[in-house]
Amino acid sequence: MSEGLSSVQALSLALQQAIAEMSGLGGLVHWRDPRWGRLQLVTACGLAPRHSALWAVLMESESVAPALAVHRNGFVWVGDDNFATGSSGVAAVPLLKDGGPVGALSVIAARQGEPNAVQRDFLRGVAEWAARHMERDVAPAMGCDNDAALTMVRTLSDAFLTVDVHWRITYADEEAERLLASGVPLLGCGLWEVPAASVPGLEVQCRRASTEHRTVVFDLRRAGDGRHLRVRVAPVQDGGLAVSFTDVGDEREKRTVRTAAGRMHAELTSRMAELTLALSEAVTAKDVVRAVADHVLPAFGADGVLVEALEGEHICVVDAVGYDQEFLRQIDSIPISARSAATDVLRTRTPRFVESPAEFVRVYPEVKYLVASSPKKAWAFLPLIASGHSIGCCVVSFSQLHAFGEDERVLLTALSGLVGQALERARLYDAEHSRAQELQRGLLPRSLPSLPAVSAAARYLPAGRGDEVGGDWYDLITLSSGRVAMVIGDVMGHGISEAATMGRLRTAVRTLADLDLYPDELLGQLNALVGDLGYDYYATCLYAVFDPVTRICSFSVAGHPPPLVVHPDGTVHCPDVPVNPPLGAAEPPFDSCEVQLPEESLLVFCTDGLVESASRDIDHGLTELRDTLSTSVRRTAYFSDSRSKGNPDRLDSLCDMLVSALLPDSDQTADDAALLVVHTRSTPVGDVASLQLPVDPRAAAEAREYVRRQLALWELDDLIMPTELVVSELIGNVVRHAKGPVLLRLLRDRALICEVYDGSLSSPRIRRASAGDEGGRGLHLVAAVSQRWGTRFLSDGKCIWAEQDLPPARCG
Repeated sequence: MSEGLSSVQALSLALQQAIAEMSGLGGLVHWRDPRWGRLQLVTACGLAPRHSALWAVLMESESVAPALAVHRNGFVWVGDDNFATGSSGVAAVPLLKDGGPVGALSVIAARQGEPNAVQRDFLRGVAEWAARHMERDVAPAMGCDNDAALTMVRTLSDAFLTVDVHWRITYADEEAERLLASGVPLLGCGLWEVPAASVPGLEVQCRRASTEHRTVVFDLRRAGDGRHLRVRVAPVQDGGLAVSFTDVGDEREKRTVRTAAGRMHAELTSRMAELTLALSEAVTAKDVVRAVADHVLPAFGADGVLVEALEGEHICVVDAVGYDQEFLRQIDSIPISARSAATDVLRTRTPRFVESPAEFVRVYPEVKYLVASSPKKAWAFLPLIASGHSIGCCVVSFSQLHAFGEDERVLLTALSGLVGQALERARLYDAEHSRAQELQRGLLPRSLPSLPAVSAAARYLPAGRGDEVGGDWYDLITLSSGRVAMVIGDVMGHGISEAATMGRLRTAVRTLADLDLYPDELLGQLNALVGDLGYDYYATCLYAVFDPVTRICSFSVAGHPPPLVVHPDGTVHCPDVPVNPPLGAAEPPFDSCEVQLPEESLLVFCTDGLVESASRDIDHGLTELRDTLSTSVRRTAYFSDSRSKGNPDRLDSLCDMLVSALLPDSDQTADDAALLVVHTRSTPVGDVASLQLPVDPRAAAEAREYVRRQLALWELDDLIMPTELVVSELIGNVVRHAKGPVLLRLLRDRALICEVYDGSLSSPRIRRASAGDEGGRGLHLVAAVSQRWGTRFLSDGKCIWAEQDLPPARCG
């Protein structure tokens, strides 16, 4: 990034970076002259001229931050600095070459105090970069004959001179000659021999500084013209003194210049500090672009900013302000091999300033079409460097022709360093956040099944302002006998760990659901699992099971918002469901309740992110959800229109209405939210058939006869023989091994379901029968002719069930 810059510009750039990182008031770079044991000022930034003069020449023996950093060869913090008003101190680091100090870089801190570890590391990195540029052309020039240093010192606006042990003047800058000489040559002249320097108090203070070997700063008034001077006298290694004179009088022109310069430095420092703070708070790459737009564009009178990032072999648009989408599409994903301003800047790491469309077309004729389609007339193309690599380009643009001054170029180049570092952090966050969201989406169901008993739609909304993903989840699970389980939950906290925990809980719920546990029993098992994760893990959960034959829905809730039931007439009911503590904090048993639903109804479940926020408590949120739900169902005539009931598109639309009403500004939410809307239907009476059977050997024959009649009525003749085999084996097992009462129930659903109920809690199991055994193969036969089978335990017995696929013509 520093190619093409002079050494002073490069050092100024480094200094700007250091000041910005610490939100400092100003900064200094000194070169070390070991022959005289002193440090000479190379460049300063953010300081008024009178303050810069006080730092022009420092002795290594002085107890000031730059000298101490060189002496100790490490970071130094000196608090309560008295050279800059409003400062809390000075931080300094040595400029190192071949392991030894060749100078010092110092930042005058504002009121926030001593730098932290991150800021210290940053200062060391900037100092290392600055040292390379000092050794390139600044340090050698100064090391030969001091010409570079003397030239710099002679251009200071305040008077400066040095005297030897005999008080003879050995050096004087231009201002000293103008202020003190009055036609008398200064070099070799004794200080007291210069009439203009013969002022009351000067000799006393100079001798005091020499005797006490310490720096003395004092004010005096010259008798001849009454000018007020501030004098700084510092001992040097050879026994002489360095003396600087600063005019602190009321001269109108000088005061005006200094005031304007002070205001300019203050504004620039303020802008840098504001941008640094904004970039430190930027989380995403888009946040970085917004920070640049808010804090950089006003400072330069610009009206456009565009940030592009290197993606493989292409440079892609990250975000922009002041450009239309059509133009951004034209420049997006340009190959890095193409010749354009952005790709040139990336390859060379050198800023490019283009002051007119004509200049742009002259330099880049291959992409002159971009000028015609862009409203901009001048551009600063700035390389974005981070960790030693080119990562992108920042374009600051103007709608009018613009000539870039030297100060603007240096400052914009310095700003690009801050933007590059912030963009790298933001892109790492974006990538990590994207992977986390992909993980979370992968753990949620890709789609919800449409079943005879239910249709459903859901929404998951990640937090708009959260730094990490959350642990909200939902699911719809098919159970035996046409029943359906509905679950929604929320792992407390945010992050990859919580998202992974959500995945574990969802898997555990599906595994436990296969055991046909009651809702309260399932939550008890899930509570033990969360407890095993550790004391810091908690989750809320609502688990419900709907039986379409009885229309009974059983609920159990652990610290979760309650469900809502919408009746066909549009009224919304909140069941009186007992709420248990969250999983991980609860002690079983869990409470549960049963609600008999109408023939058709809606069940609505949500996580607290949908109904609770900083401006709305959960009770008000649930009330708002209830009112919105009732209004939306009535307005859309959801139940009165036979085509809409259970229609997935209508359920999706209903979800969108609820989300829009409850979370109108979802980009600003601080918590994830999940919504699950389920349309329930009862099983038609004609699709259910049951028969009470005696507990004796005649039961199997009666069951077979009943199966033949019922399946013929349902026109399922192809399933009569395998179903006879299933009921014979299941009822035979009941007669031999269990107890009554015995009930046979047939359900025509997506499959033909055959259920046998008995009064025993013993669990049937498949065992391996030997070649000579006459029995023991019944369940083998059941498993062979069924698609799946299992056992469901009840409070007063059990149900053994088996499912067979319907013939294709009967499915539907």
